[in-house]
Amino acid sequence: MQIIGQKPEAAAAVPDGLIKDSSERTFVADVVEASRDVPVLVDFWAPWCGPCKQLTPVLEKVVREAKGAVKLVKINIDENKRIAAQMRIQSIPAVYAFKNGQPVDGFMGALKESEVRDFIKRLGGDAGPSPVDELLALAAEAVTANDLATAAQAYAQILQEDPQNPMALGGLAKCYLASGDIERAKQALAMVPPEFANHEAITAVQR
Repeated sequence: MQIIGQKPEAAAAVPDGLIKDSSERTFVADVVEASRDVPVLVDFWAPWCGPCKQLTPVLEKVVREAKGAVKLVKINIDENKRIAAQMRIQSIPAVYAFKNGQPVDGFMGALKESEVRDFIKRLGGDAGPSPVDELLALAAEAVTANDLATAAQAYAQILQEDPQNPMALGGLAKCYLASGDIERAKQALAMVPPEFANHEAITAVQR
């Protein structure tokens, strides 16, 4: 589906130093001391660990989106066996959360992104809004400013990640209607799954 307008501006830069690899030599500074300022997640992993390859990108994504509310330190257990032994790591991936210089929580296994966000929130950190939430907010502001091109592009970006998102489908259809493009509005509404047919974002367009 062709989208009107230009692509929204890139998100603001993320602070440096939020994600780093550590070792036995720097563990105290990177984790224990750093956790006195903000919570630090310690990701124990190994190159041969399949689930680690699934979890680590999720951790990195959520930490970046938190924009300084939490840090991530990665420990390769093959290269840092002493730390793994001290932390009694028996299986990986294993994640420990440090606050005020002490381990306070943790989990094992590859959690979903939503579960990682919940884990960070329990620590008192802010996992930050998801990219979808940020794009929805951007689109809403653009609609208020009558900038339909930016709003439509934001909704389209959401649909690239979540093709069935009712807020994005309804918003995109509304943009097309406002610009007089009834056919594209119908195309957007035709993509709505049956379970979202009565969603307020969809019914608002059909009134």
